[in-house]
Amino acid sequence: MSFWTKTRRLAAGVALGAAVMGATVAVAQTQTFFRIGTGGTAGTYYPIGGLIANIISGTNGGVPGLVATAVASNGSIANINAINGGSSESGFSQSDVAFWAHSGTGLFEGKGKIENLRAIATLYPETIHLVARKDANIKSVADLKGKRVSLDEPGSGTLVDARIVLAAYGLTEKDVKAEYLKPGPSSERMRDGALDAYFFVGGYPTGAISELATSSGISLVPISGPEADKLLSQYRFFAKDTVPAGVYKDVGETPTISVNALWVTSAQQPEELVYNIVKALYSDAGRASLDAGHAKGKQIKLETAATGVGIPLHPGAEKFYKEKGVLK
Repeated sequence: MSFWTKTRRLAAGVALGAAVMGATVAVAQTQTFFRIGTGGTAGTYYPIGGLIANIISGTNGGVPGLVATAVASNGSIANINAINGGSSESGFSQSDVAFWAHSGTGLFEGKGKIENLRAIATLYPETIHLVARKDANIKSVADLKGKRVSLDEPGSGTLVDARIVLAAYGLTEKDVKAEYLKPGPSSERMRDGALDAYFFVGGYPTGAISELATSSGISLVPISGPEADKLLSQYRFFAKDTVPAGVYKDVGETPTISVNALWVTSAQQPEELVYNIVKALYSDAGRASLDAGHAKGKQIKLETAATGVGIPLHPGAEKFYKEKGVLK
């Protein structure tokens, strides 16, 4: 082989290598990163976020070029603030918190409206639990008067919801001996006899309540009747809900209300991207992963994806839901 033939082959090899490297760089440049703000690693948001991230990521047959990741966070408010500040592409939020953020009310009173906040999907109900000591003789929300009640910590969505529920039954924080604890410490105080009841918003069954029901016994206080009906008409982020009998040991079926867990994003996210994300989520492969991946995954359904939202849908999601007939 002549020197010039060798030289030409070497040059061709270098050119081919450069072309491959260039293609690799091009692929890397077309990757789109999409973070999903969730909640604490011990809660429900975090595993659901990981499940959804796996479904929609391109490496798993989701959206080509999409790299989605679940990010642990402090929950609804932190996720909305991260989206608004541009440090996250999306996140999970209670529907009531999202409504307050978009409208500049409730927890966001005086902080301005986050008008760019958009919904990707309603995921599953987050039930309002009013947990009472079994021997506290609390049969109705009105019976909380004079009782030792935890309303959750300041800055939480649960605290605002608890105030709304109390007001519907003619009570304020001043009518109860209010404490401001998370569910874990509330359960401990109730077990010790130092607390009569506490509010919790989340999917059932939840570990802290299950443990308390097994170790000490509890009752769930119904949130129902004309007072609850008025709430439902006044606040569009609430919906009727029921905790089935047996979810918690020795607790019968209990009517209550719920908010929804929403997946939210910014109006600035591209329409085509969000369209392809929801298309992947509600595909046959996505359905199989949701059903197998987590108990709450089974409740993430296309037919309820646009219900109880309370804020505008992202145009990409809206387009998909209209195509599928779940939105007119």
